[in-house]
Amino acid sequence: MPTVLIIDDNAAVAIALDVLFSLHDIGALRATSPEEGLAILDRTSVDLVIQDMNFSADTTSGEEGTALFREIRKRHPDLPVILLTAWTHLDAAVDLVKSGAADYLSKPWNDNRLIATVTNLIELGQANRSLQQRVQHERRARRDLEQGFDLRGMVWQDAATERILHLACQVARSDVPVLISGPNGTGKERIAEIIQANSLVARGPFVVLNCGALPAELIEAELFGAEAGAYTGASRAREGKFEAADGGTLFLDEIGNLPLAGQMKLLRVLETGRFERLGSNRERQVKVRVISATNADLGAMIRAGTFREDLFYRLNVIELRLPPLAARTADILPLAAAFLARGKSLHHCAQAALLAHAWPGNVRELKNVMARASLLAAGDVIKATDLGLPLTLAVSAGIEVEPDRDAIVGAMTRANGVVAQAAADLGLSRQALYRRMERLGIAR
Repeated sequence: MPTVLIIDDNAAVAIALDVLFSLHDIGALRATSPEEGLAILDRTSVDLVIQDMNFSADTTSGEEGTALFREIRKRHPDLPVILLTAWTHLDAAVDLVKSGAADYLSKPWNDNRLIATVTNLIELGQANRSLQQRVQHERRARRDLEQGFDLRGMVWQDAATERILHLACQVARSDVPVLISGPNGTGKERIAEIIQANSLVARGPFVVLNCGALPAELIEAELFGAEAGAYTGASRAREGKFEAADGGTLFLDEIGNLPLAGQMKLLRVLETGRFERLGSNRERQVKVRVISATNADLGAMIRAGTFREDLFYRLNVIELRLPPLAARTADILPLAAAFLARGKSLHHCAQAALLAHAWPGNVRELKNVMARASLLAAGDVIKATDLGLPLTLAVSAGIEVEPDRDAIVGAMTRANGVVAQAAADLGLSRQALYRRMERLGIAR
């Protein structure tokens, strides 16, 4: 049951409010002086305070109520306070509302309005506490992740990315194959590096082969090595990626481009750890952790007969699906800031343009856009027109674009809830940010 603290020296007022709240399943505590009210707040958690503006006999200035309100705000800055006021000190109550009081009610009050106000403030407070608890949980989870694992300088803010990182770190110390799927440019190789860095073979080599960057006839030689004369141009023996990765990790990017003959040999290596170089009958033994990645639909390739189903299940013991950048928008601005040249910053119109873009090229495209803007921008502040992106009419005309909910929540998260810092990040005054948060229903 929510609880309201009533601070009023008039017993009749306190009793009337207590009865009114009890009819609406709201508990009430009573204090007859500012000192008693502050003492209750120090030892008891309440959801809201209703306080009078005067406590001494024959006093009508409202100074006592002002002092009490300021002390409550000092000790409990997030606790909503409703002022009970008479017309003689209405101006003082209005000034306190401007300073953060939740509302004021004139005596005699309207019961319906009072209950509606109290109910709304309690619900808002509960939502705010829930948000704060979630933010604190997310901060603890991020801190544990950053302190417990080597994340290879990964920059992120979005919950979807954090779930991928948690899973990557969770499976890193096993030796099972991992398949990382997702569109081009989403950072699949970085996730593979994180898995390697936190694995039992972290001190071993990390070898990368892009199966999509080589002609089909050379991929097997790259994987397994070749003896001299094994193919045209092979003038001397060479080791393959499996030998180079022995005792470490082999990252096979664009695994869907591996030809069927290479797929069969790869399957055998995964099952036995044994293979032969091209042109050789001598069997070699290696111990390699294989991580593969693809932007292809391997299921469709299996149905088309271009990818072996048994290899798919061998590679896909654990699958990490990296969503496109457009599906993890909270990552966009932190990544953009990380890619900016030192000393450069983003105007909030530029931030709005970044958040509005679809990013078909994902993180790779964002990195290129920020590198270009850093080079070509006339000043230290990157404007929307410096980005070279398709802009809305408002942005291209230079009209100030108000940050949306995602931009504000992202800025508040990056600033750890410090409004002044978030406002500076968004290019707003603190008062303008407060007004925007209120319009969007974002709890402080």
